[in-house]
Amino acid sequence: MAVTDPVGDLLTRIRNGQRARKDSVLSPASKLRIRVLDVLQREGYIRGYAEEEMGPAKGVRIELKYFEGQPAIKHVARVSKPGRRIYSGSQELPRVMNGLGITIVSTPKGVLSDAEAREQNVGGEVLAEVF
Repeated sequence: MAVTDPVGDLLTRIRNGQRARKDSVLSPASKLRIRVLDVLQREGYIRGYAEEEMGPAKGVRIELKYFEGQPAIKHVARVSKPGRRIYSGSQELPRVMNGLGITIVSTPKGVLSDAEAREQNVGGEVLAEVF
């Protein structure tokens, strides 16, 4: 079945895996999904990921992170959806939990966290918020 929102699918797989206390989850691979996982790994929300075969297509195995038995990701939500895209300038990027969480932004310089986008003075499409 075709997925109309690949980033939303990735975030849902991570959310469901952590609720089920899984060590890792498997997701189809794409360049955008890999870039989102790079941001999550840099910010410390997942332990890591590795590409592997998933039938005829490529997949990515995501190692989930827990701290004292609780998931590292308390909340993950898709902001910009296929039906309604949300864009923001570098100065108007939303702050999640007053700076304790991150916003993942797709910019002309790549997929970045909100802090990295502000530092590089670029805006773009607000993909998701995580805390």
